[in-house]
Amino acid sequence: MRIAISFVAVLAFTALFLAAAKDASETPQDQILAKLQVFPKEDEWNRDISNEPVDPRSAELIAVVGINKPLHPDFGTRYGIPFQFVNAKTPRVTSQFQYADESDKGPYPIPANPLIEGVLSGGKNVQGDRHILCIDPEKKILYELFDCWNKNGDGKTWHCGSGAIFDLSKTSHNQRPKGWTSADAAGLPIFPGLVRYDEVAIKKEISHALRFTVVKTRRAYVSPATHWASNTKDPSLPPMGLRVRLKADFDIKPFPEDVQVILKALKKYGMILADNGSDWYITGAPDPRWNDETIHSLKKVKGKDLEVVKMGELTTG
Repeated sequence: MRIAISFVAVLAFTALFLAAAKDASETPQDQILAKLQVFPKEDEWNRDISNEPVDPRSAELIAVVGINKPLHPDFGTRYGIPFQFVNAKTPRVTSQFQYADESDKGPYPIPANPLIEGVLSGGKNVQGDRHILCIDPEKKILYELFDCWNKNGDGKTWHCGSGAIFDLSKTSHNQRPKGWTSADAAGLPIFPGLVRYDEVAIKKEISHALRFTVVKTRRAYVSPATHWASNTKDPSLPPMGLRVRLKADFDIKPFPEDVQVILKALKKYGMILADNGSDWYITGAPDPRWNDETIHSLKKVKGKDLEVVKMGELTTG
């Protein structure tokens, strides 16, 4: 009887421990994200493309980026594109834009000390894309800014390259006019394509496409992109908006559980070319809970393990 009681006690303690561990891993931000629907389920970012046909030029396009180049997680404990929640009380700022004719005027809600891409690892004066992503979960509005500097140090006067505002309750298609950039070179929203810790480690499912970059792109784009960022018309190069997926027969079982979540998403939703950057870099959000060593096992996946989903109409310049 004592053995039975002890065994039951151990089970009860184990259950409590596991529940506590789960609770400890969740944050208020995770709880908000769990309730946030990022664009309707029928949106292009959320569309299952696992059974879509392969593009006739798939092999050529994959080869030009690199069949033996690895996927690279451009996120971790200190790297990635951060995001933050805002509300009606967050100060509204009117930014001065370099590309004002292709930017939403705003105003934009920017906290006094916003999270800026690159600052976590490189310091407050770090160069680079310096994105600021702000989400109002109550109004379901996404605010994104590129190359942001508060040169006066007052937290009020911002100079940015470009900015875009997205209504998360509506489909993303047609929210940017054709030919317009956004905070991303392809005219796409950034936040919907990020690999996030809450999805990978807590929800254990990513239900949307991911965002990636390559070094060289063509002066062209395909939907859902609305903008190119290249001067070359070389048809062998990939256009912005190109969508690739992990081949269905790629064996993900040898990978760590967290990485399997990412690889499943790459099979079902793929990843969308959104910017010029390093080849096969997948963008995510920084989080101190990431295991950098674990997620870097993504590098075992090579370009040859990917294929291009059949493209729609190409817009060229």
